[in-house]
Amino acid sequence: MGFMDLRQWLSLLEKEGELRRVRAEVNWDRELGAIARRVLEKKGPALLFENITGYQRGRCTRLFTGGLGSRARLALSLGLPRDVPNDQIVQYVMQKNGERRAPVLVRTGPVKEQIVRGAAIDQAEFPVPRWHYLEGGRYIHTFTCVVTRDPDTRVMNVGIYRGMIGRRDSSPMLLIKGGQHWGQHFVKYASRGEAMPVACVIGWDPIMPFLAGSPIPAGVCEWDVMGGYRDEPAELVKCETVDLEVPASAEIVIEGTISDDPATYEMEGPFGEFTGYVSDVPTLRPTIRVSCITHRTDPIFRGSLEGTLPGSNSENSVMSSVQRAGIAWNILKGAGIPGVRDVYVHPISNGVNIVVQITKHYQGQPKQIAAALWGNAAAQYRYKNVFVVEDDIDPSSYEQIDWALAHRVNAGEDGIVIFPGIFGSPIDPSTPMSDRDVSRLGTGLWNRVLIDATRSWKLERRPEWGAARFPPTVRPAPEDEARVRERWTEYGLGDL
Repeated sequence: MGFMDLRQWLSLLEKEGELRRVRAEVNWDRELGAIARRVLEKKGPALLFENITGYQRGRCTRLFTGGLGSRARLALSLGLPRDVPNDQIVQYVMQKNGERRAPVLVRTGPVKEQIVRGAAIDQAEFPVPRWHYLEGGRYIHTFTCVVTRDPDTRVMNVGIYRGMIGRRDSSPMLLIKGGQHWGQHFVKYASRGEAMPVACVIGWDPIMPFLAGSPIPAGVCEWDVMGGYRDEPAELVKCETVDLEVPASAEIVIEGTISDDPATYEMEGPFGEFTGYVSDVPTLRPTIRVSCITHRTDPIFRGSLEGTLPGSNSENSVMSSVQRAGIAWNILKGAGIPGVRDVYVHPISNGVNIVVQITKHYQGQPKQIAAALWGNAAAQYRYKNVFVVEDDIDPSSYEQIDWALAHRVNAGEDGIVIFPGIFGSPIDPSTPMSDRDVSRLGTGLWNRVLIDATRSWKLERRPEWGAARFPPTVRPAPEDEARVRERWTEYGLGDL
């Protein structure tokens, strides 16, 4: 599959029956977000809102959301069958994350059809929702891909970070100096006494948010990885007011700078975060000063309802279930840990919890797995709780994991290991506010947990158990199962 712009992606979704156009009038304030939540609960299609209160005419009249809100749509975006099994999609992502294809620079493109500068800039001309009634404002950056450049290496980074409309030309952002790649760039610019150039890309190929929301290694440009996924170079154009390049066929690009001068900070939050809880409290944050907006004629605004709840997976949770598993698997592979059979992230946790299935080679293997994951930068917001199971346990099955937890975990015998005070998420509601003080700590602090649900090798082998460390299960003998299968119809049970 080659690159496609947002409009081609919409056409593909519509062709596959995965898009619904909402033509009834919908208010951007709370109603739109409530509709998006109910559709997620019903495992429904992506949505294109075409009649938004106050935006029937003007610069931008349509809003698209939910494009990656199901495993089938994510598979389609990657050019895979919509029913591809988990291990195959994760293995595909593992492979593609290592491929590179550098972008090419073109002179111009559709994103330059309209150029807005100076006093004409007004972010409220776009139908930006207040997604949830407790949020602190209209969040313009929920599925935006924020482009920055390392001032030393000149390598660009593309990441997803939350931000709301402050004034007509400002956006306070949740910027974490420690852990996030744009935060590392930000520190370098601040040490030079300079504001950092940024370009916020809204709406393009679905591969963009999929990879921008993934912890690609520092120093690797996401445009290169996207080219590897699509097997062709991304076509980029220069920004108008900052030294950055963005997709030529994007819908909207917001250019500007962000400074570490506290005098430029504005209040941000709260926000309905991926945890499924309303995050933190209103806080003064670094703020983008918008210098220019470029966009296609009649652009489509792209946003995402964040926050995962039981029975209601967000786009972020669907992406995380695949990408966070693939990245973790590559981390374990790079650490030389043998016997990894599968890595599974249940969408409900967005990768905060992760299950690793292994063929056990030695007693300390689960601890080695946890140490490898927790020592990697990809663990900034993820891999808080690591579950390790053996290859007779399906990592995608909560029932099977629960059985392993009940009968293979002994907390007093290293079945549960706590690693306190390590870097972690500043938006975890279970963490005390003092450990979420980014301005003081640089990042959040977590107490991470390993739950070793493998059978302990410290137990003695017993001859009555066939020289195994654990007793046999109550499953019938293989020959008994075979006999029953042969006579199943004879029993009068053929319809079962």
